[in-house]
Amino acid sequence: MAGLSARVTVVRDAHGAPTIDAANLDDLFFAQGYVTAQDRLFQMDGTRRFAAGELAEVFGRKYLAHDRQQRILGLKVAARKTIEGLPAEERSHFEAYARGVNAYVEAHRNRLPLEFRILRYSPRPWTPEDSALIGVQMVEDLSTSPRHALMREKILAKLGPELTADLYVNSSWHDRPPTVSRPSLDQEIQGGDQNDDDDEDDDSGADSSVTRLRPESDFSTLPSLPEMFSDERPLVLGSNNWVVSGAHTVSGKPLLSNDMHLGHQMPNLWYEAHLRCGNFDVAGVTLPGYPYVIVGHNQRIAWGFTNLGPTVEDVYVETFNSDGQYLTPDGWKQPEHRREVIHAKDEADVIVDVVLTRHGPIVSEMVPGETRRLALRWTLYDGTRSPIFAVDSAQKWEEFRRAFSEFDAPGQNVVYADVDGNIGYQATGKIPIRAAGDGSLPENGSDNAHEWVGYVPFEKLPSVFNPPSGIIATANSRITPDGYRYSLSTEWEAPWRSARIYRVLESGKKFSAADMLELETDIYSELDRFFAERFVYAVDHSKNPSARAKAAAEIMRQWDGRMNEKSAAPTIAVRARQELTRLLLEPKLGAAPKDPQQLETMLSWKSYGWMMSTVWLENVVQHQPNRWLPEAYGNYDELLKAAVEAAVDPNPAHGLPAPQDLNSWRWGDFHPVEIQHPIFGKIPLPRRWAGPGVQPQSGSEYSVKAVSRSHGPSERMTVDLANLDQSTLNLVTGEAGNLFSPYYLDQWKAWYEGFTFAWPFSGPAVDKARTHQLVLEP
Repeated sequence: MAGLSARVTVVRDAHGAPTIDAANLDDLFFAQGYVTAQDRLFQMDGTRRFAAGELAEVFGRKYLAHDRQQRILGLKVAARKTIEGLPAEERSHFEAYARGVNAYVEAHRNRLPLEFRILRYSPRPWTPEDSALIGVQMVEDLSTSPRHALMREKILAKLGPELTADLYVNSSWHDRPPTVSRPSLDQEIQGGDQNDDDDEDDDSGADSSVTRLRPESDFSTLPSLPEMFSDERPLVLGSNNWVVSGAHTVSGKPLLSNDMHLGHQMPNLWYEAHLRCGNFDVAGVTLPGYPYVIVGHNQRIAWGFTNLGPTVEDVYVETFNSDGQYLTPDGWKQPEHRREVIHAKDEADVIVDVVLTRHGPIVSEMVPGETRRLALRWTLYDGTRSPIFAVDSAQKWEEFRRAFSEFDAPGQNVVYADVDGNIGYQATGKIPIRAAGDGSLPENGSDNAHEWVGYVPFEKLPSVFNPPSGIIATANSRITPDGYRYSLSTEWEAPWRSARIYRVLESGKKFSAADMLELETDIYSELDRFFAERFVYAVDHSKNPSARAKAAAEIMRQWDGRMNEKSAAPTIAVRARQELTRLLLEPKLGAAPKDPQQLETMLSWKSYGWMMSTVWLENVVQHQPNRWLPEAYGNYDELLKAAVEAAVDPNPAHGLPAPQDLNSWRWGDFHPVEIQHPIFGKIPLPRRWAGPGVQPQSGSEYSVKAVSRSHGPSERMTVDLANLDQSTLNLVTGEAGNLFSPYYLDQWKAWYEGFTFAWPFSGPAVDKARTHQLVLEP
């Protein structure tokens, strides 16, 4: 193999996961690029095309709108800036990785993956900028949508401040900030009081359970998220991570778990790898196309991510004059222009003139119906550092924090453990401080009243090391304690998963790695149990409920709160909750248009989307304010009964019809998972082998096992700091992206049925697990 300076060995285990041994770092990352390309070349090329806005070149004009968006957003420009800002050593790693990818392509030019032959094109050479583009795409995927600020503006104009404040709630009594520990029993006896947030909820259904689930895809799911300003862009479906100290484990050493919930794709997002070079010895999941290990462990420390969800994108309304100038505090200025050329298959090139203001690009065309000139300011445009090599190399808490002090985006919640028994948490990211406002509404771009005046200092971001409780967990919900000085996020995730995780971890049990997997696959939904109980009470206490409403109430009455695929109760509870949302919002915001294309331009009850929308709904049902009770109902029991009646109506005027036999309305069929290959899934013969397809699943968006049709755990990892060889890891479908590889779907059953695999790390364990060896010689 040309391009190497010394021999490299690649040992694969029974699932095709490689352990790469090299004499120097350049050879190590060369081999990582080569090996990743062996298994994921088409995915890598598709992801960089998705990020760069180059899909139409291969797939035709139907992707022109997507490509225009990406060109306007300028992800390629941001990737180039990232590479230019790298230290020389890290830049050499990116260059070595690119050489490895290109070495594989050149050696297999006549035997490229089948997708390239079907689509009749060859990938261009890989560059360091392409690797940075993979990272930048992840930043876009994990950023909250600036569209919410525009919709909030419309709703505020329609409803006024009081009702709008209700809808856009951003905290809950269920919140469990990771830096705030509840007192232990001993501390309570001694009068200790670290946090007055006391959860007294009934623990019905508290027994966690292991169950099944699944995923989804089509070509646009290569990174798998729709356009940034689209109404169809799903709310971020969050991740879980937690760490417990040795005081809570059977081994006496920490256990650290992480399951990052992302959009499903085929092949799955992550690529497992183990990288070894002298003292550099790190294993975990990698991003195909990007060097290093993103989440995992080395010889001494382990870490895991959840998305923090900081508000790092602001929308400014710019004022332009007839000469094409825009107004600034210093007067009228000419914007800059960036010319983008989109190549489209069998079509003439499309030229995009990107207009750039002091805040960022004009993005108005990405917002249907918008007539103002909107500029997007995004921390991405200031340059992003992502010192993953330093994280992979860190050997103790201080080195770990030093590395993350330079981690700009995407902002993450990071949990930590080490072999010495320490545990910790660190919030990361480059998060703006504003002169006024918090980014939740569009602001006037002509003055400096809402400008960014700096970034939250790293030392002021939430962090904790060895908390007295010995338990740290995050699940995308609020991580700032009461009274925290800075605004980090205007849209935290609802707290249901984090509350459930803490409830289980604070049970007093001594945990093993198997217990961690059981919690990762837990399907109890406190949210839906709460609403089911309220619906049952309402039917019991309201006038003249129908026989179907009574039958629905009886089914929910017997329910334990588990979102089991074979149960009808979850379906009824969720549909009733959806109908309750409609009955509350429709009188305020209007009925939804029958034409789906009008949803993006016409304000209606479906316009409201918010990650804490369920907290708003819980607040309304608990406190029953008169301002939210529709005039058609005399009290809230009648309203909740009407929601149940609408949910179980077999012939509704709108919405989904319920079956005649309500017991047949199984949750798994109503809420399935779908994963299919973007190319092979569209061809009849290979489709049956190309992906799991549509399958029933247990779990919901609000259970610890957070799943939807198109999202779910992208991996499940538990690191045992007592014995790293006892750690476990599994992906969704498998290591390989090549259809006929034995590693293409070999992990699916484990992911779907809720079991996992041993994850060897030490030299003897890796040797024992070896099933194949590749040797690369210079």
